[in-house]
Amino acid sequence: MSISANLTLELFNKPFLLEKRIDLLIAIKKFGSINKAAKEVPLSYKAAWEAIEDMNNLSNTPIVIKETGGTGGGGTKLTEYGENLLNTYLILKEEQKKFLENLNRITDINSGTLKTIRRLSMQLSARNQIIGKIVDINLGSVNAQISLELKNDKKLVSIITLNSVENLDLKIGDEVVALIKSSNVLISTDTNIKISARNSLRGKIESINKGDVNSEVIIDILNGDKVVTVLTTNSLEDLGLEVGLEVDAIIKASDIMIGK
Repeated sequence: MSISANLTLELFNKPFLLEKRIDLLIAIKKFGSINKAAKEVPLSYKAAWEAIEDMNNLSNTPIVIKETGGTGGGGTKLTEYGENLLNTYLILKEEQKKFLENLNRITDINSGTLKTIRRLSMQLSARNQIIGKIVDINLGSVNAQISLELKNDKKLVSIITLNSVENLDLKIGDEVVALIKSSNVLISTDTNIKISARNSLRGKIESINKGDVNSEVIIDILNGDKVVTVLTTNSLEDLGLEVGLEVDAIIKASDIMIGK
């Protein structure tokens, strides 16, 4: 027994994008013909056009349009809006798949219990939650080294237990979240410093929230990714940190948790 669900997007409280309609849009993109697309799904020609007209009528912008003329005598194609909508749905579908896989993994439907359901709504205290893709997994006797590629093409290395790799079912190509406490992020203004920490992310200080004892520094490491660190105000002043200054955010591999 397992958990499954269909994904339907509604507009004005009416079904707008159902999985059958998505299959139809994919087929229209593939063949450029409503007749061929209907046979691919399969749907009758009439049902296919009714689905298209229903989507176009609900939407402020047409999703599918007819083309006339040309060597092939015309055809049917997705509009730019329709292409974007299809791509968005497929991304949502992939995220739904990951959610359901996680739900199946952490629950035990066969015994009738949902013993770990609270994990799905758990709030995390880690200030830094950075999305990355696993590009390498190096398994040791006890721990594993997980190498991530971030959106800005920078790399992060995390050391976690083999049990964690198995429990999370980590694989190369998986999109995961690197979780880092702000207190575990060090700052260096010396680009030539030699350190034992595996991770050094170059960025520019975006903002500083200065307090009497501790201060918060937010570092922009490009492509929308930011790293937050908390350090003493004395350290802030000793390092001469200010907005716009380029620094390195230094993080030990053992201080990076992985979430999926």
